Amino acid sequence: MTPPDAPQGSPDMGMQAAPAASSCLIVLKKRAEFLLAARARRAPVAGFLLQARERAATEAAQGIRVGFTCSKKVGNAVARNRAKRRLRALAREILPEMGRPSWDYVLVGKPEATIARDFADLQADLRRAMERVHG
Repeated sequence: MTPPDAPQGSPDMGMQAAPAASSCLIVLKKRAEFLLAARARRAPVAGFLLQARERAATEAAQGIRVGFTCSKKVGNAVARNRAKRRLRALAREILPEMGRPSWDYVLVGKPEATIARDFADLQADLRRAMERVHG
């Protein structure tokens, strides 16, 4: 079975594609990138830990880069994945407006807090952490 075709339309017909919220975010994948961020600025908040560093001018990547991590202290694989999903949602909403290009951010989940904390409180935490890092 093939998926249904997407509706075809042109901008002059009134249909415009919604911009991707995370189009300016690049995900960190290499351990070395996480280790560099771990040695930089930190902003602990109730729901998670934010690590941030400004990349050197010699580093090639452009834009805002972000990474997510949760240790086994957070819980089993299901709990860790849920925590990382919540952190990714936070980053998609807040980093495009508050993040700075040529910076790396790592959001580290905390046991119980990242999953149990209300999402609005996590948003406020990330805004507060970003202000503290860039203060």
